[in-house]
Amino acid sequence: MTVLILGLLLFLGVHSVRIAADGWRSTQLARLGERRWKGLYSLLALLGLGLIIWGYGLARQQPQALWTPPPGMRHLSGLLMLFSLILLAAANMPRNRIKTLVHHPMLLGTQLWAVAHLLANGSVADVVLFGSFLIWSLADLRSAVQRDRAAGVTYQGGTAAGTLAAIGAGGALWLLLAFWLHGVLFGVRPFA
Repeated sequence: MTVLILGLLLFLGVHSVRIAADGWRSTQLARLGERRWKGLYSLLALLGLGLIIWGYGLARQQPQALWTPPPGMRHLSGLLMLFSLILLAAANMPRNRIKTLVHHPMLLGTQLWAVAHLLANGSVADVVLFGSFLIWSLADLRSAVQRDRAAGVTYQGGTAAGTLAAIGAGGALWLLLAFWLHGVLFGVRPFA
């Protein structure tokens, strides 16, 4: 569990700099330059992600169950994941109305991802992993909304084509993960 927690502290810590120390971040960005800042940020985030993957794998070898989710939670989790992946796609697709409506679709998608996995899993490692991401994404969303208000950010309307592209990409990713890739990568087939 120590490796998992260390990975979460590093990964989410790097991703929390803007929440906790936006002024320091701006100073470092100006001092280092955008390329060096992003390079260092990416290196630390990848190291943290690697530790999360390794630590979660280690924790799954000796699971400590807190509860056993009812079988129906898997299906609810699968449905939430569809919406989560559509939001993720919307965050990365230009000119879609989803981004116009929710403003921060990646953070909302992360929240749905975390809740979906908490509903379908009941071990200590699951609560630590998915609970940490849920708490972080809630804090980051609050911070992002405050920054938007302070800066007077407005979100422009998207097109129907951009919105359909985001829905299609998210749906395709969901199919790929739910029926094949999740089993290959994580050893768990959500609908098996």
